[in-house]
Formats: sequence, C-alpha cells, structure tokens
Amino acid sequence: MFWADLARAKNNQASIYARITVNGKRATISLKRKVPVSDWDAHKGRSRGTNQNARTLNLYLEEVNSSIFKSYQDLKLEHKLITSQAIKSRYLGEDEQNHTVLDIVNYHNEDMQGKLKWGTQKNYYTTQKYIEKFLLKKYKTTDLYLQQLDYDFIIKFEKYLRSYIPQDHQKQMGNNTVMKHIERFRKLINLTFKLGWITRDPFVNFKSQYIKTERNFLSLLELKSIEEKQFKIERLQLVKDLFVFSCYTSLSYIDVINLTEDNINMGIDGELWIHYKREKTRKPIRIPLLPKALEIIEDYRGNLKTSEKRT
Repeated sequence: MFWADLARAKNNQASIYARITVNGKRATISLKRKVPVSDWDAHKGRSRGTNQNARTLNLYLEEVNSSIFKSYQDLKLEHKLITSQAIKSRYLGEDEQNHTVLDIVNYHNEDMQGKLKWGTQKNYYTTQKYIEKFLLKKYKTTDLYLQQLDYDFIIKFEKYLRSYIPQDHQKQMGNNTVMKHIERFRKLINLTFKLGWITRDPFVNFKSQYIKTERNFLSLLELKSIEEKQFKIERLQLVKDLFVFSCYTSLSYIDVINLTEDNINMGIDGELWIHYKREKTRKPIRIPLLPKALEIIEDYRGNLKTSEKRT
C-alpha cells in the first residue's frame, strides 16, 4: 500500500512511501515523490482529482505497485524466502540477482588475497583492466549486470582482445594470451555460478582454442654467446646472469629470485646442492650446483641489490 507522511509535510507537500507487509513485518520504500496534503486520499492510497499532476502521480504509483508485485512473484518462482525486506531489496535492485561484473571481480580480489601468488594475482588485475576497457568501449558503461552476460558478450570480448592495440608500442596479443584472459574471466563467472549470483553460464557453449607451441632449446653455442655477452648497464647484466643461472639450474625466474643462502647445502657427495620448494607447486627439489651457476653466485655474493630482489 501507499501512504503519505502528512505529519511531516512541509509547504503543504507530503512525501509518499510504499509499505510492504509480510507476516506482520514491514519494509518501507521512499518513492521520492510528493503530493499536496489536500490532494491525498489516505483510504485509497492515491491522489484525488483528475488534473494532469494527479493522473501522472497515480500512473506512477500503479507502475510501482506492479513492479513490487513482480518482485514478489520472482522470489516465489525462485523458491526464495519471502520477506518484506527481500521484496524491497529485489524491487530496488539490491539483492543478489543484481550483482555486477565488477562485483565478482572485487569479490575475487578480496577473497584470493594472500591465497594466490602475486604473479597470478597480478594477471587477474591485468584481465580486470581489459574487462573495464571493453565495457567502456563496447557498452559505453563502467559496469554491467551479471544477468546480462551471454554468449554474444563472450565472443565480443574475445574479438576486442584480439583487435586491441597497445599504446606502449607492445605487440598485439597472440591467440594464447587472449585465451588466458578469457579463461581467467571464465573462472570469475564460474565463481558467480557457485555463489548463486547467476542461474545460467554464458560460457556453456564456448570452447577455448589454444595453439600448441614448441619451444626450441638453446644450442651450446647460443648459450655460450649469451654467457660472454657483457652489458654496461648493471640492470641488464643482472638480468642476463639470472637467465644463465636458470639455464644451469632449471629453475624459473621467480624461483631464482627467491633463493637465499639457506637454500644452498652440502650434499652427501661433498658438493654444493640447491635445496628448495618450487614457488608454483611447493614440491621440494634438489639440484646440483654446476660450476657456472656457482660462479654467478660468487659474483653476486654480498651484493646489496640482489639481496633487495628478495625483499
């Protein structure tokens, strides 16, 4: 029902409210409309008269009434708990049926903080950046309701990524890079499905298409050429040495960066070995320190900058 707050009327204008009552519990919605005190029919919950203002107001109230009733019906069809507050939230678009794309992005960022490695989390931030740019360019908006996502949205997002031209002179994305962004977005949407924020999966008919690539090994001649290359810029020299160290230990860049002196121990053969848990898998590994790798360690022993890389 509708009621006007006649007791608090100002300048003979009273604010109008909608009141929802379920099992004796009430929820009130401010309709942001006012009516002259003398024009309000408290019994009918409508404005008196047939002038233009009265007709416009009453038409609006009928629309509100229909929308509130539809909110009730929708909750009932979804087998949701029917309360006055639930109907109000559905009418105002504040319940879970109206979560947005950025809602799930922010939920994921907060929930996974401390759970994902920084490199992985950083990749999600990059994907988020492209989602925001895509929404702005294709939909002229900064956000979108999750219920609006469909197969067409996914296809358009993929096409956008493939055609995106970076402004910093980098190359356009390759197929597999595009697919990685799509897969991260897909994981976010799967999360919304598990949370019950959506009732259908827009990715249900989408198939990722990765292109298999084979990485060629460096020849001994190529590796030797890299080892002998000297850079005048200290930072570039460090990057080169890290790469060479990786070649002689089979460690990834992040694993090399995380190494400390505590990871180097004497083996039963009397030689130095690396004892370490891989960053990605946390599996313990033991790697013999070959002369070239040991030489690089000695070159940087006590170097403050290399110590800072681990902090």
